[in-house]
Amino acid sequence: MSLDRYIALILRHRWRVVALAVLAMLVLASGGRFLKVTNDYRATFAEDNPQLVAFDGLEDTYAQSNVALIAVAPRDGTVFTREALDVVAQLTEAAWQVPYSARVDSLTNYSHSEAHGDDLTVAELVRDAPALTEAGLERVRTIAMSAPDIARRLISDDGRIAGLVINFTLPDDPEIAWGEVKASLDDMLAQARADHPEVDFYLTGDIIMYDAFAKASKASFEQLVPIVLLLLLGTTAVLLRSLLGTAIMALLIILCTGTTLGIAGWFGVTLSSTNVVLPIIVMTFVVAYSIHITTATLKGLGRGLGRDEAVAAALRKNAYPVFLTTVTTMIGFLSLNSSESPPFQLLGNLVAVGVVCTFLYSMTFLPAMLSILPLHARRVETEHGGFFDRFGEFVVTHRALLLLFIAAAMAVLAFGLPRNKLGDDWIKYFDESYEFRRHTDFVIENLTSLDRLEYSLRAPCQGCITEVDYLRTVEAFAQWYRAQPEVTYVQTFTDIMKRLNKNMNGDDPAFYRLPDNPQLAAQYLLLYELSLPFGSDLNDRIDVSKSATRMTVALHGMTAWELRQVGQRAQDWLRANAPELLTEETGLSVVFAHLSKNNIDGMLRGTFIAMCIISFILIGVFRSLRLGLMSLVPNFLPSIMAFGVWGFFVGQVNLSASVVTAIAFGIVVDDTIHFMTKYQKARRDGLPSPDAVRSTFREVGRPLWSTTAILAAGFMVFGLSGFTNNWVFGLLITITIGFALIADFLLLPILLMLADRDKSQKTPAAANA
Repeated sequence: MSLDRYIALILRHRWRVVALAVLAMLVLASGGRFLKVTNDYRATFAEDNPQLVAFDGLEDTYAQSNVALIAVAPRDGTVFTREALDVVAQLTEAAWQVPYSARVDSLTNYSHSEAHGDDLTVAELVRDAPALTEAGLERVRTIAMSAPDIARRLISDDGRIAGLVINFTLPDDPEIAWGEVKASLDDMLAQARADHPEVDFYLTGDIIMYDAFAKASKASFEQLVPIVLLLLLGTTAVLLRSLLGTAIMALLIILCTGTTLGIAGWFGVTLSSTNVVLPIIVMTFVVAYSIHITTATLKGLGRGLGRDEAVAAALRKNAYPVFLTTVTTMIGFLSLNSSESPPFQLLGNLVAVGVVCTFLYSMTFLPAMLSILPLHARRVETEHGGFFDRFGEFVVTHRALLLLFIAAAMAVLAFGLPRNKLGDDWIKYFDESYEFRRHTDFVIENLTSLDRLEYSLRAPCQGCITEVDYLRTVEAFAQWYRAQPEVTYVQTFTDIMKRLNKNMNGDDPAFYRLPDNPQLAAQYLLLYELSLPFGSDLNDRIDVSKSATRMTVALHGMTAWELRQVGQRAQDWLRANAPELLTEETGLSVVFAHLSKNNIDGMLRGTFIAMCIISFILIGVFRSLRLGLMSLVPNFLPSIMAFGVWGFFVGQVNLSASVVTAIAFGIVVDDTIHFMTKYQKARRDGLPSPDAVRSTFREVGRPLWSTTAILAAGFMVFGLSGFTNNWVFGLLITITIGFALIADFLLLPILLMLADRDKSQKTPAAANA
């Protein structure tokens, strides 16, 4: 069917088209009731992610890593007072009552071992804190500050801050438990703050982070979606200067967004904190794409055309470019399937679905509604003399100067590219508006780090963890780690064995070393385990068969790249000094750190493939290798310039930034397609290249400016999010879109005039002949 016949069919059956479109939306949107949202961090990773599999193995062997940490900070500057220790003891007791708590470790219930003759006594470090004498307080301080297994974990280096760690065993559906645990801890600390105003309390930990993710997702959806909707409609009203035209945009947003979310629901999709912003992106594209047809219709009405004539003319001019932009945008978002993170893959696929829905409704519902409603537009007496006529003349007249200016700007911004560092830090996913971020920053600065490397170090056989050679090798590895500048503390089984050896030798400090006899070491360990109070067993340090021990290394303030570097140095040390212990590091921080690297590697491949496909499409569309390749220049440059600016002013990119280039390329090529299709038409009509540029600016200058304004407004709203991944993603795309408009308005026409210079010079001669 030809385009003219299609347009006639839509306009003749306009009411039926509207009814069918609405009916289709209602049927498809009904699937939205099946849509689910998860805040489980595991949704960020593929099920077969090797780092996640290793982390699961560690938790299966020892204990789940679901931790909340409370920092107790007396305002008088020390925890070694009767009052402060009593506060810690009270919190320790109350923490056992928090739902799902399985273990509580604190300064006061620390299992301190001592020798009394031939007997080994293991007891809580602090009992009845209010009754402690000055000598008792000094004893507690001396023991706590010299114990390597609690230093920088349950007590700060200067003794000002005490830590309390709660481990939880969560149900199969952990999301139910997060809010319950957080609410219980908040109530507990609210009571503590009321009872002890002289003490400050800070709450953090991975289970608190999960709750923060849930709140960030909810806030992103509930706060940003209404803002984007109002901003898009407000921008549309200003650009179109038509209330009815704006109302049609609002209806189109409802149709496209509802259909997209409904289709996702029918397929049983589960959204996460990474892709819960899907409606915002879809709404932005709805307005950006459909405004071309709406603007052209209003322009036709302003020239005196009837409604149907104006709609038909708008479709003839824009159907093909809008189709091409739909294809290129789809390719950009579908390239997210190269991401290592399933939520990004899902986001790319669903936005591609939304873009297709936008195109279909824009070619059916939109023209039908434009034909039905009594639209009015200001009368346009002449097409000449407007802003974009003057702007086109400026570009043609000063093309040499503009080319030099753009080249200089590119050279300057290129210096910003190497300033960008991969700085993925899961704690900094949240800005300081979140209590979790503020409390975590305090804990990291004053007590301990939350970044950890975990190792399960296997012994040569079952029951062999007390073998002397094994213990010495593990101890050497621990000492190597303690010598590294990035390390806050190392928690290892060998510290327990050294302490027991000292205890069983009359607490003589000279025997604070590993036992020389494996049978004696095994007896020490058995005696210690039998003496431990309830809830203080070694299951989180030793596997059931006593064939492996767990070593935990805390690192201070590490980015993903830095964490991987430390892990690689440890691997090198093990290969050279203890190949029998060689194993990959794991832990939640490690899982996130490797995701960043793997995602960048995957997106580099995806971006390259997307760019190649789009390049071939452009070459085919313009039927010219030279024009096709030339059109790529203003589409490559915006991402380079955007990351250059980012390097100068921010300098840190994270997981979400790795997908920006592929997405942005699919978006920014849209303006190039609109510009070049109008330029080629003008050239085919016989205009020389400079006049074709002037004509193109007159034709598409305002629509391209409008599209950029709408896209920038939509993505800029992400900057209001307190979730770093969202605002980095939104701002980088906004900056890229802005540079794309500059490139299409200032660079592309100059390149076209240079490419067509010979033809343009021959045109007058040919005409005179």
